Amino acid sequence: MTTYVLIPGAGSDSWYWHLLDAELTARGHDVVAPDLPYDDDSAGLVEYADVVVDAIGGRSDLVVVAQSFGGFTAPLVCERVPVELLVLVTAMIPSPGEPPGAWWANTGWERARREQDERDGRAPDDDIALFLHDVPPELAAEAMRRGRGQSGTPFGKPWSLDAWPAVPTRFLLCRDDRFFPAEFMRRVVRERLGIVPDEIGGGHGIALSRPTELADRLEAYHATEHSSRA
Repeated sequence: MTTYVLIPGAGSDSWYWHLLDAELTARGHDVVAPDLPYDDDSAGLVEYADVVVDAIGGRSDLVVVAQSFGGFTAPLVCERVPVELLVLVTAMIPSPGEPPGAWWANTGWERARREQDERDGRAPDDDIALFLHDVPPELAAEAMRRGRGQSGTPFGKPWSLDAWPAVPTRFLLCRDDRFFPAEFMRRVVRERLGIVPDEIGGGHGIALSRPTELADRLEAYHATEHSSRA
């Protein structure tokens, strides 16, 4: 049985994954979706990875899935437990020694976001239009209500890996993402992972807007990885 390990973005929790969790569970898979201590000022990326590893326990046949800021935690997990596949879903991609707080300037994100805002005509304070514009309104409202404070602690410490872990890695880019615009992420994925991302319609909250399509992609990735090893 495949175990999907789901790591949410900053200031989020396991609820973000609840629709995808239901999809994967209904298909006979195991799902681990831990709540990370994002609002704890004493916790950094190492502690986030500790929580994930503890939640995995003795499970095997692991597919780690990370969204947004979860991209900084997921590779740390892959260094500590045997992982079959790492899937980054519209996620940040760290470089060795890079503090998460430096990622924005290092990648040129601010300019890309500003240009995207201009194209969209988005008001600066409209977070639903930024993150959840294609999510059903009731789910978007619940997501905003459930938002947690994100500690700044992990953003100031260097990412601890010297290199990307030796784990097969796929990147799923969301073409309608307004927070991490598609053209910007195509470049970042090429520069930092040396691969061409796969693409899907939908915005930053893809697990809420298109959980069935996301589950289909994850299953297809896992099947492809298994067949390549056969």
